[in-house]
Amino acid sequence: MTQEPEGSRGDPGEPSSLGESRPSDQASWGQWAAPLSAGEAEATSSPESQGAASEATQAYSPIPEPRGEWARVAAGAPEPVTPEGWFEQPVTRVASAPAAPSRGWPVALLLTVSLISAILASGGTFLALSAAGGFNRTALTTSPAGSASSAQQISLQESSAIISAAQKVSPAVVKITSTAGANTTDPNALPDTGVGSGVIYDAKGWILTNRHVVAGSDQLTVRLKDGREFTGKIYGYDTLTDLAIVKIEASGLPVAPVGDSSKLKVGQLAIAIGSPLGTYTNTVTSGIVSAMGREIQLDNGNTIHDLIQTDTAINPGNSGGPLLDSGGNVIGINTAVARNAQGIGFAIPINIAHPIMDQALAGQKLARPWLGIRYQAIDPQVQKEHKLPVDHGAWIAGGTGANGQQAPAIVPDSPAAKAGLKEGDVIVSLEGITIDQEHPLESMLVEFAPGRTVTIEVVRDGQTIKLQLTLGTRPADL
Repeated sequence: MTQEPEGSRGDPGEPSSLGESRPSDQASWGQWAAPLSAGEAEATSSPESQGAASEATQAYSPIPEPRGEWARVAAGAPEPVTPEGWFEQPVTRVASAPAAPSRGWPVALLLTVSLISAILASGGTFLALSAAGGFNRTALTTSPAGSASSAQQISLQESSAIISAAQKVSPAVVKITSTAGANTTDPNALPDTGVGSGVIYDAKGWILTNRHVVAGSDQLTVRLKDGREFTGKIYGYDTLTDLAIVKIEASGLPVAPVGDSSKLKVGQLAIAIGSPLGTYTNTVTSGIVSAMGREIQLDNGNTIHDLIQTDTAINPGNSGGPLLDSGGNVIGINTAVARNAQGIGFAIPINIAHPIMDQALAGQKLARPWLGIRYQAIDPQVQKEHKLPVDHGAWIAGGTGANGQQAPAIVPDSPAAKAGLKEGDVIVSLEGITIDQEHPLESMLVEFAPGRTVTIEVVRDGQTIKLQLTLGTRPADL
């Protein structure tokens, strides 16, 4: 409720009523509100002029008016109905006597002095900031208004890529159940069963998976996403890595597109599809490519080189399943995870698998090229520690084998021994391609078939020499 300002009511403290107000016309108010003149005030103050004063006062009294609604309420009259709203009383303006004119020059002088003082103060501030280097400071940069929306757009793009990749590749990802015969000496023994994943790379039933998923099995059951089941047969094992080829009798199967792992960049999107724990088939997880060229040692003592490291969730049952890029292309085969750690998984680059995939399609036996050497990849630390003449290449040196015994640098009667390689040599190129961290020797060797003769460059005693070497076939027991 809005109340009237004090001094505009007839009786202080009484609320104004809706629509009732005292006259606001200036002419009528002037009859009783106009100030007395000096002579009139003196006449009313003397005893001799009391009669005249009363007449004068009577002449200046306000014109009698009916009592307003607010007055009747104060006098005890029936209380009016409460209005729906309250309104301010009109404010009556009383004309005041004009002020005596004053001289303008002191005000002008004061304004002039104030203006000069402000200018001098501003100049002093400017000089102080300049001396302190305040105008040379780099302005704080704020994130553009669109940065949040840009980040959201990138997130939506990644989500769309994952959805698209899953839709395209999931039908070609299979669940592989391997069963090994029970122990015949124990009547209560049950068959050993293992579950892993695989990916169809040819519509006629060719499947790429991990060796440890199918090794030692008596029976393989391959289940597709659409529910169809087939009996699988092991075509062959890779003697270099933890890979294997499985064949099922079918045609017109969905196929996963094969990518190029040599173009991978650290930080790019990585997507895994498989059957974790053997129960949750066609599970999709995503992460990034964390690193390239990793090396791990398996439980059987064998070492796998040039692996892709990813933080994509890989669990038991994911082994043998594909690792995809944002375009839904297979860039690797998931094979292992680091124990006692999270977010550290490894996949075999698909380019390493290409040769055996092609050999299977051609009906050939799976085979890998072989040199017959033990070597260590050179990096700045290795070069400094062993005082090597170059900072890249493959340094031929002996070491401890998987059985814990000392192994020679050059295997007797091997392709390397026949070509004239010696312990301490550094292989710096293969077929004109420099061997370095981005092009490891083992990754380059898989591109050549056994029996091919290649040219290698070797640094020996500070000099570079060229040798011709005919690649052999890698033994299965290595």
